[in-house]
Amino acid sequence: MHLSLLVILLLLFVSTISTHGSEKHTAPPKHDLVRTSCVHASYPNICLRTLSSYSGPANTPRDLARAAVKVSLSRAGRASDFVSQLRSHSKREEGALNDCVEQMGDSMEELSKTLEELHHLRSGDFRWQMSNAQTWVSAALTNEDTCLDGFKEIDGKIRSDVKKKITNLARITSNALYLINLLDESRGKINVQT
Repeated sequence: MHLSLLVILLLLFVSTISTHGSEKHTAPPKHDLVRTSCVHASYPNICLRTLSSYSGPANTPRDLARAAVKVSLSRAGRASDFVSQLRSHSKREEGALNDCVEQMGDSMEELSKTLEELHHLRSGDFRWQMSNAQTWVSAALTNEDTCLDGFKEIDGKIRSDVKKKITNLARITSNALYLINLLDESRGKINVQT
C-alpha cells in the first residue's frame, strides 16, 4: 500500500515539474522579445503596454520596430483628431490648436515615411534606410514638442488636455526611435531583402 502511494506521489511530482517547466518554454516569442527590448526603452512601461497588446507580428527586431512606428502613427492620428475637436474663445489658444494640428499632420507624414522605409529594408541600403528612419522619427518627435511649445504661455484646461495627450504620444514615439536604433544595432540578426 505504501509503495502504490509513493508511486502516485512520485507521478504527481513529475507531472507538476513538467507542467511548470513547459509553461516557461511555451511563452510566445513575441512577449519575450517585447519584454527584453522594452526593458531599456526611454519609457519601458509604456513600451511594454503598447507593444504587448499589439495584434500584428512582433517576432523579430524588425517587426517590433515596425509595430512601434505603427502604434505611434495611430496615436498621432488620434491626437490630431482630439486637438482638432477642441474649441476656444481665445485667439491665441485657437492659433496654438491650429498649429498643433498642423504639427501632428507633419508628424504623421514622417512616421508614414518611416514605416514605408522599414517595410523595404535591403542589405545594400540598410545603413541609409536606417538613417532615414531615425531622422524621420526624430522629426516627428520635434513636431510633437513644437506642438507643446505653442501652449507654453497659455493656462487652462485646453493646455492641460493637449499636454497630456501629446506628452503620451511623444513618449510612444521616443520608444519607437529607441526600437529603430536597436534594430540598427542588431542588423546582423535580421533578414533584409537582397
